[in-house]
Amino acid sequence: MNALITPHPLAGTIDHVMSSKSQAHRLLICAALADSPTLLANMGFSADVEATVRCLRALGAQIEQEADTLRVTPIARPAKGALLDCGESGSTLRFLLPAAAALNADCAFTGQGKLSQRPLSPLYEQMQSHGAELSAQGTFPLRCGGKLRPGQYTLAGNVSSQFISGLLMALPRLSGDSTLTITGAVESRPYIDMTLNALEQFGIRVETTKTGFFIPGGQAFHSPGTLAVEGDWSGAAFWLTAGALSSQGVACGPLNIGSAQGDRAIAALLRAFGAFVEVRETGVFVRRGQLRGMDIDISQIPDLAPILAVAASFAQGQSVLHPIARLRLKESDRVSGILAMLESLGVTARAEGDRLIIQGQGAIRGGTVDGFHDHRIVLAAAIAAAWAAGPVTILGAEAVSKSYPGFFRQFSALGGQVKEI
Repeated sequence: MNALITPHPLAGTIDHVMSSKSQAHRLLICAALADSPTLLANMGFSADVEATVRCLRALGAQIEQEADTLRVTPIARPAKGALLDCGESGSTLRFLLPAAAALNADCAFTGQGKLSQRPLSPLYEQMQSHGAELSAQGTFPLRCGGKLRPGQYTLAGNVSSQFISGLLMALPRLSGDSTLTITGAVESRPYIDMTLNALEQFGIRVETTKTGFFIPGGQAFHSPGTLAVEGDWSGAAFWLTAGALSSQGVACGPLNIGSAQGDRAIAALLRAFGAFVEVRETGVFVRRGQLRGMDIDISQIPDLAPILAVAASFAQGQSVLHPIARLRLKESDRVSGILAMLESLGVTARAEGDRLIIQGQGAIRGGTVDGFHDHRIVLAAAIAAAWAAGPVTILGAEAVSKSYPGFFRQFSALGGQVKEI
């Protein structure tokens, strides 16, 4: 679908922000590996989360839904020859590939969109060298046979935190101890912390070392009984940035201020831009201020890049987002997608080396934005469109279903004027 947005400022309260899909993925997998059933409350059913549910069912987990709660009965014996459809979810593929090999599941993975083109190296080679039998990268179905062996694993810290998280969830199940050495600077560390937090809730012990992690083998995942998924700071970032452009402001919750989610940094970043930010018991309230350009290190918060680019466009002066190399490996080449979005809206921006440089002028024009089938580009463009000088058409707006299917309904509740065309 394409969406036509007629400019109209957003204001009000989002009192039920989308649940964290990042946390949901991790809790679902831990629950499927546990020793007894787990109830997961406050689930958000985006396309990515549904992909993980679908794949866990294919592996042998029983997952029953009642309203926004899932009852997960663990995998007793993995189904041999199962086909796991990951949709377009990179998290699902990268988390479950090591888990399937640890279970000796002898299955195959498939998916849609550009998922087959998204890199699996060096996780792929590390799994192969430890007993996994994998078919060639780049095409589906991707066969996964053999059983993962414990031992010494090594991954670069600046490629994908999902590779690290996938191994951290799989290695405790192996018969012997393992080490996971991380080389170079670790990017997206908060996502690794979310994995460690989920493992801890299921009684799994992982020791942090100077070079990475030590993972004792032979561990059992123990169900804590009932857990609730947090509100999603990544989704809230779009509403809070809308608040930074709104004279009346936007409140968003419920949000855990002490969350391991790295994207909670949006509150501090908007305050640094010059917005008024108030942390409340139930969430965060943001109102417009005099926004100024700034330099932002996004190495730990890459998913915020599209909406930070929008904030920078409405600020006065130059903003720089860096490093940006990993943004090219997302659902789209997100550097190109952000630049194309900004150019369509009349904003001067360029990529220079590992930096995205945006010249903010406090306003944008209307136009047509290609969503590039990337949910975060579409979400960011919609927020920008509410304050554009003219109507904005967003192509491929259905991409929001990947992470935030209820987005346009909540957008309208805040006063947004959107029409499907």
